[in-house]
Amino acid sequence: MRGVVRQFCSFGWPTRVLMVNQFGINLGFYMLMPYLAGYLAGPLGLAAWAVGLVLGVRNFSQQGMFIVGGTLADRLGYKPLIVAGCLLRTAGFGLLVVVDSLPAALVASAATGFAGALFNPAVRAYVATDSQQRRVEAFAVFNVFYQGGILLGPLAGLALMVVDFRVAAAVAAAVFALLTIAQLFALPPQRGDARAVQSTSIVDDWKIVTANRPFLWFAVTMIGSYVLSFQVYLALPLHAALVAPEHQSSLIAAVFVVSGLVAVGGQLRITRWFAARWGSGRSLVIGLLILSASFLPLLLIPNSGRFGGAAAVVVLLATAALLAIGSAAVFPFEMEMVVSLAGNNLVATHYGFYNTIVGVGILIGNLTTGAVMQATRDAGASELLWGTLAVIGLAAALGLRRLDRRGLLRPQPSSPAVAR
Repeated sequence: MRGVVRQFCSFGWPTRVLMVNQFGINLGFYMLMPYLAGYLAGPLGLAAWAVGLVLGVRNFSQQGMFIVGGTLADRLGYKPLIVAGCLLRTAGFGLLVVVDSLPAALVASAATGFAGALFNPAVRAYVATDSQQRRVEAFAVFNVFYQGGILLGPLAGLALMVVDFRVAAAVAAAVFALLTIAQLFALPPQRGDARAVQSTSIVDDWKIVTANRPFLWFAVTMIGSYVLSFQVYLALPLHAALVAPEHQSSLIAAVFVVSGLVAVGGQLRITRWFAARWGSGRSLVIGLLILSASFLPLLLIPNSGRFGGAAAVVVLLATAALLAIGSAAVFPFEMEMVVSLAGNNLVATHYGFYNTIVGVGILIGNLTTGAVMQATRDAGASELLWGTLAVIGLAAALGLRRLDRRGLLRPQPSSPAVAR
């Protein structure tokens, strides 16, 4: 942990503020969101379709609007979008304190989602701009804070849920209110490249991004990485219910704790080890291979009927740990690669497009994973799901390897920057 502190202190003030900010964002978000569906269906009494609609609106208002957030960040500056996003999420979570109907729940959900679309690309572009040649190191430490918020958020929320969901919502809103004030006064103004102040239209900016074929191929290929890493929220919890139905909640909590501890404790070591041996392209390929291999233990022991319940639990936790290692290996090089392929031009807009592309991929991947999981269970061949996920990871790794060998992952020419 001292190494994390030392690395953290080695960066400039803006990057350090944004790392702490990201911890707070995830703390407040995961303090509330894991328990939202239960509150909507329970005390609020919404039907299952309505709960799905509320959660779907939240996801769409974030994933579908990343392009808007990224574009505005390049044109207006990163700080205004970060502050506006934190303020909007404060309002969204505050509304959840008093929500008592489906329309109000939809408004609150849309606000919390769109808030993420505003600050997410801006935060990443700001970190990339401020850290300059140390982007990989910066995003490695950034991910420690990111995962730390995910680790502690649900635990804090669980303690608050003992009192009432509305108390958890109020505390989450207070966290984002404090973040809004902190970013407003502690974060220096920052913008990216010169194009943001030139007399070009938004459509022209979007044409620049969509004409960047190496970037688009990279984003599409990285969908496989996100589909696999996202299974810690979908396939693994559903599998936990099958492996230990009487201890489902405890086992799911253990999955998240293992994942969080690996990321927080191992991120810097993993990044240094990869950076010392391979460049960004090869590191991404090997990270994807680790993600692919994460599902092999479940392929060998797909249920408790083969070697007993204890073995099935160990295998599930091992898969969570391997997924965390693979994700830790991929994330810093992935974030750096987006900036590199953008040529330091319209960085936030590129992040916005990137997040939207992988977001659509996650949606399709989750729908497909859920359908395949149900079908393989019904057929008594659940190992086919884990084999399919492993193949997806392998295909993504091979795709990245092909892009790297063809030179499509090389840095693009940078655009000249101007003082702001």
